[in-house]
Amino acid sequence: MVDSEATQQQEDERISELTQDLINKLRYRQLQTELEQRDMPSEGTTSQLRSRLKQAAGLEDDVCVVNEDGMGDECEDEAPQLESVMEFVDESDPDFERKDLLRELEEKVEMGHWKAATRKLKRYSRRFGAQEPISQETLLSVLEVCMANRLQGARASEPARKILEQMVEHGYSIPETEGNYCVKNCLGYMGPHSTHQGFGGIDTAWAMLAALEQSGTPVQLETYDRICGALAKEGSVDEGLALLRKVVVDLSQTPTLTSFAAVAHAAAVMDDTEHLEKVPSVLAYAKAAGYDLDGVASVEDGRELLAAGVIAAEKMDNIALGLRLLTAASKASGVDPDRGDDLVASSSSAAQRASTLIHKRAINRAVEDKQWKLAVKLLELMLERSLKPSNFIWRNVVTCCAKAERSKRATTLLLKWAELSESGKADVPPLTVFNTVLNACEICGEQELTLRVLDAMKQCHDTEGNIITFNIALKRLAKQGNLMACEGMIIGMLKEGIEPSVVSYTTAIAACVSNPEEKQPAAAAEWLKRMRSRLVNPNVLSYNTALASCLDGKLASTSIASSIASDMLRDAEQQLKTSAEGNDAEKKPDSLVNVFPDASTKFLARRLVEQLDQAVEAGEMDQRVADETLRKPLAALADYFNCDTEECLLETVAAGTQSMGADVDKDDIETTSRDEVELEIQALNVHKIAEV
Repeated sequence: MVDSEATQQQEDERISELTQDLINKLRYRQLQTELEQRDMPSEGTTSQLRSRLKQAAGLEDDVCVVNEDGMGDECEDEAPQLESVMEFVDESDPDFERKDLLRELEEKVEMGHWKAATRKLKRYSRRFGAQEPISQETLLSVLEVCMANRLQGARASEPARKILEQMVEHGYSIPETEGNYCVKNCLGYMGPHSTHQGFGGIDTAWAMLAALEQSGTPVQLETYDRICGALAKEGSVDEGLALLRKVVVDLSQTPTLTSFAAVAHAAAVMDDTEHLEKVPSVLAYAKAAGYDLDGVASVEDGRELLAAGVIAAEKMDNIALGLRLLTAASKASGVDPDRGDDLVASSSSAAQRASTLIHKRAINRAVEDKQWKLAVKLLELMLERSLKPSNFIWRNVVTCCAKAERSKRATTLLLKWAELSESGKADVPPLTVFNTVLNACEICGEQELTLRVLDAMKQCHDTEGNIITFNIALKRLAKQGNLMACEGMIIGMLKEGIEPSVVSYTTAIAACVSNPEEKQPAAAAEWLKRMRSRLVNPNVLSYNTALASCLDGKLASTSIASSIASDMLRDAEQQLKTSAEGNDAEKKPDSLVNVFPDASTKFLARRLVEQLDQAVEAGEMDQRVADETLRKPLAALADYFNCDTEECLLETVAAGTQSMGADVDKDDIETTSRDEVELEIQALNVHKIAEV
């Protein structure tokens, strides 16, 4: 009850705001809106709508209404005419005045004076309309004068609208040609609301259209197209969409693609979801009208329609819709040598941006789901559609393939990227991407691809690579047990101004273990010395790998292992001391600098003690000498966690092993993405050979 009273109060307030002057100034669509807000019928001519609204406001209807042309619809003449000063009356004919006015009207029509003719017509309607309605022929003759020169440059739009509405009110039929001509030519192209120098416009055309429909005059599709275009230009998406629905659904006709494209574009440029969601509705009406979305890209208007759909899809984050529309465009025929999707994507800067973002988001999702095939396909589609992938997109797809161990595909993409960069169609691939692909090739054992990637890297960056590149190459040589090549690689790094890291030296040491038949403990010990000379501290992996090279059953190798064990114990003691002083217990352990013996160290030390015992049993060394010299460091490593410092270790290892920051090249990690880092870390796996 309260809501009903409030609604009635609001309605009374709206009605009280209406005045004669306000109602007379309302345009056709404004009159419709006011009537719809009051739940009153909104169909009819302009005068009918005004009368209806005035009645609702309790106002009289016999007032002067001034139109855009400056001439009153129901006004008395502003200046006294000659007839008001001197009258000539034929008393023999009581109908003389009416006939004389018609004669004057016909003279003005013959002379082509449209303003004077419309004034005479209004005077006749005012004086004699009730006595003798104006004939259809007279109305048409005045209308034809107004129609000349495209409604006199739209200045005769309002008089023409009034004549059409008069014909409806009198029950006359409106000729199809004249009626549609008036609607189309009262619409301008440059002015606001499709006016022409302030005359005509959408409201006038809308009123004319209502008159045609009320009289039953067929409305041509071209007329609907012009009104749709004007509504779209104005931004009246709802009205444009309603008109399209009326033509397609109610009238079962097929508007031109121009109308669909105009309304879709008007909705797509909006940023609110309510308008953006109307674009799929426009596409649905186009399909219902008989258009095949897979073929509309053959014409420009069809491409504009699809482009509007792509723009809206990007704003709504509807990736599936955007890709579907571009795929539909690619199927269009008759655009050779171009492609339909290429033309749609490049139809405007907004369409190009939307297409690029849609592909980027789709690729990101494919990478997140580890669907490397889909990611590659989307990247290929970007190139086919003349879209320029950013470095991030290229890098994302290449890394995804490398992580999936698809070295051939990753190499193909990288070489394509490098080729496009030479012609300026893409940026130069970063060095880290070459490292990622190189590592993938090494993992997959693709030696030939590795060389191709190295050649491409040198061509793009004029360098042999960075430390990661060299480490990857070192890993390959270490697997082959090629000591000389590893040494040459280290020397090459120094010549390039790249300081080898702990990873580089440890990988070179691993070459001393790769061949179980010919281990090289002396070379491993030498690499440890070179590391220290370059101020690179060996870590636990370095020592474990060197100790593993000593397990060849020889006493000389055991002696080398004992020396290595002594160095490891000394470094561990120093790190423990530094850790205790630092007291950074919250930092995570860093395997690149940690030198504390681990389970692998303990296992290797015990094996080396057994090897020493075998040498003593064979008489190669005295038991006492062995116990006092070689055995002590090895036994200390084997029992490291059982010694007197165990309590200290338990208290400080968590802090000590964590406090040492890695003094390694920041290029190893900081310049790469998470996935690239995961791939590059695989280069460290070669050190695990010491644990086997």
